[in-house]
Parts: sequence; C-alpha cells; structure tokens
Amino acid sequence: MIQYDKGIFLYNGDAGPNQMNQKLSVALPVLSQNVEELRVIQTKSPDDLKRKCKEYGEEVDVVYILGGDGTVHDSVNALAELENRPVVGVLPGGTCNDFTRMLGMPQNIKAAAQALVDGRVAPVDVGHIQDGGYFLNFWGVGLVTDTSLNIDPDQKDRFGVLSYFISAVKTMNASEPSHYKITIDQEEVYEEEGVMALVMNGQYIGTRYIPIPSLHVNDGKLDVLVVKNSNLSTFKELINMDQPGKSTDDLQGIFHKQASEVKIETEEEQDVDTDGEIYLKTPGDIKVLPNHLRMIFHQT
Repeated sequence: MIQYDKGIFLYNGDAGPNQMNQKLSVALPVLSQNVEELRVIQTKSPDDLKRKCKEYGEEVDVVYILGGDGTVHDSVNALAELENRPVVGVLPGGTCNDFTRMLGMPQNIKAAAQALVDGRVAPVDVGHIQDGGYFLNFWGVGLVTDTSLNIDPDQKDRFGVLSYFISAVKTMNASEPSHYKITIDQEEVYEEEGVMALVMNGQYIGTRYIPIPSLHVNDGKLDVLVVKNSNLSTFKELINMDQPGKSTDDLQGIFHKQASEVKIETEEEQDVDTDGEIYLKTPGDIKVLPNHLRMIFHQT
C-alpha cells in the first residue's frame, strides 16, 4: 500500500445528490486509509473542476476523481498542463467509465476504492492536440462522433450503456464514408476512405474493448485506425485483430498504423469526439506525450 501525505478527492456536485452521497460514504473511508490529509472538494461545473485541479494539483501527492469519462477528461486537461503532476486515481461514476476500464478498475465503487488503495502506480501516455488540449483515451471522427451526437438523453437516463449501442446501430445504418488524409510522423501520407477514423491511446470505447495487439497506454505511440465501412465483415475484422498470426497487412476493411505524431484532414470540417466530449473540429494535429501522467492501475 502506497502512503501519501496530501491528497484531494474531486466529485461532480451536479450529479444526483442521493446517489452521490451513497458513493461518497462508501469510497471515502477506504481511500482515507492511505492519505494522511485528504481534502474532499465538490465541483460545480467543468470550469470549476479545471480550476480546482490547477489550484491544488501541484500541492498534493494524489488526486482522486469520482466521475464519468467527461469529468476525467476535464481533469486530465487541467492536470496535464502542470509542471509537477500528482498521481491520479479514478473511480467509476458515469455511464461508460472507459477510463476506469482501461486502468483495470472494478465498476463497483467499494471494490474500485480498494483497488486504488492496493493498486500500482504506472506512467501513462497522453495525446496532445495542437490548440485543442489533451486526451487520454481517443480522438475520433465519423461514426464514433455521430453515435455520441445521436444518443437520446432519455434513453441514456433509462438504459445507461445500452443507449450507446442503440445509437450505434442507428448510426451505422445511415453512415456515409468520408475521405481522410493521414500524415504519419510528418513523413508518410495516406489517403483513405472510411466511416470512422480514430487516434487511440486507450483500449475502450463505449465500454467495448478494441483488440489491437500494439495498443498500449504507455508505449510512447498512438494507434491510428480507419474503419473503411460499416458492414459486418469489417467489424468482424476489427474484433479479431488480436488473433494469433493476424497481420495488419492482411486487413481489408481496416487501416492501421502507429505514430508518434499524426495529422488527420477531412475534405469538409467535421465534429471531433475526444474521450466522449465533442467540442473540436477537424483537422486534428496530434502528438503523443510519453509517460506524461502517473495513474493508479488495478493490481492484478
């Protein structure tokens, strides 16, 4: 068990108070075991969350974040800019919780809190978007963005994760290919047609594991993926990419390359999804920041 002198615990004050109070009552007694001084901070908005991260981030040894992928994304965008960055631990508090899945965390709050106490600290890479901030999991255009935009808020409240898959099915039926100009490490240029382009650092999107053998969160590389169409054979290729003896050179419906830097351009401006948050537009000029953050992984 790693012991910390100072830490902060951040949570979204806009979340349902009854449910949040229950999560706090379960998580805090567990987490306080390994922090001598743990300050609990309720945030009122994404901007308030970023301010708190920047205000306290360099003063503490560890930052615990309770929230969904959007909350974690905002926190990472603030903490990544600090010169002296604390260890980061994440508790699942949203719908998909792809960040916690990437870290191997249980989706039960009490079990996740204990996993943070018993876990191992390891470096993780961060994606940096020129003039657009940071991402920990993915940058994407096309089908992934359309799926997020098409989620029915009422269905999300009622069905949670299932709402993402309902939207994905609807979106796939109406998806149209786009033309992508992809520049890898300022040297190799590819022209590809596809329904979706992704620059990945993490391994989960919408709770689904993306089985790319070369995809690791701390290998100093980003994985560039273009899904050329939305038919069954292409997605079968995608889910079987980790099969023994499978080579990316054999892929018909998938384009895959690794890069330290990548630029993706589209013929028309498109919305960009970063870690489930949509606020940027193409083009995307992206580079990896190796081992930029230290995060707590589930000890396996």
